[in-house]
Amino acid sequence: MPIKIPKTLPAYNALREENVFVITEDRAEHQDIRPLKVGILNLMPTTLDTEIQLLRLLGNSPLQVDITFLRMGSHESRNAPPGHLERFYISSGKIIQDRIRFDGLIITGAPVETLPFEEGDYWKELTAVLDYSSANVWSTLHICWGAQAGLYRRYDIPKRELPRKLFGVFPHRINERHSILFRGFDDEFLAPQSRHTESDREAITACPSLLIHSATDEAGVFIVSAREGREIYVTGHLEYDSLTLDREYRRDRDKGLPITIPKNYYPEDDPSRIPTVRWRAHAHLFFSNWLNYVYQETPFDLTAL
Repeated sequence: MPIKIPKTLPAYNALREENVFVITEDRAEHQDIRPLKVGILNLMPTTLDTEIQLLRLLGNSPLQVDITFLRMGSHESRNAPPGHLERFYISSGKIIQDRIRFDGLIITGAPVETLPFEEGDYWKELTAVLDYSSANVWSTLHICWGAQAGLYRRYDIPKRELPRKLFGVFPHRINERHSILFRGFDDEFLAPQSRHTESDREAITACPSLLIHSATDEAGVFIVSAREGREIYVTGHLEYDSLTLDREYRRDRDKGLPITIPKNYYPEDDPSRIPTVRWRAHAHLFFSNWLNYVYQETPFDLTAL
């Protein structure tokens, strides 16, 4: 079954060309089933790329998924095409005002990780979304800075700056093998990381409400959950496509910023060569497992949340 998105969304044609199963709103309305309702709060500066990356993974499922894109009303994006957010996104304030409920919600990373949380121009609005999601969303998936923000808001887990940016593709291990999130996973799997900060591992371990599913000495804490999977925190970027790290590397290099070649990414660490993708299968599996968990556990009537 497909994801449901507007046919006019730029991601629609890109996904169709990749043979990702998408369906238009008109066709979906004639199907006698209740799709999963998933919101995506897209805070990434690469607005269109992030849409495609997440929709690609959400579309690889036997379930029909009804997508709603959310935006911060208190922040003016300079990276989306003119009018794109107004046409395809709903402000988070309207979601809260109208008490719109979701089976699942994804909160992405954001380019503000080196700032104290409270200094972000949309922190107050984001905390309102986080608080609202606790009672009106069955399961929320937080990614990168979104994970750090969620852990800080809900459990007062601080973040700290790393000696240097964690940048590249890193091996990860599974701590909780019986978790539904890791069904079908290998003992070790790869995932991209791109961050200057990390949530405090000792504070996470000491919090009885949190469970670390995956962590390594090199990459630190990767996946954490709370409320039996209703809150999931992913510190990396399983959703990244083959050239995302390459674009980030060349962007920072061209700006003269301190950046190293992404680890375990280019063949023989040669940026002139095409990167080898080695995390895509586990990315699809993780998102499929999450959707399956949401489908199995969420109430049919969302007003029962």
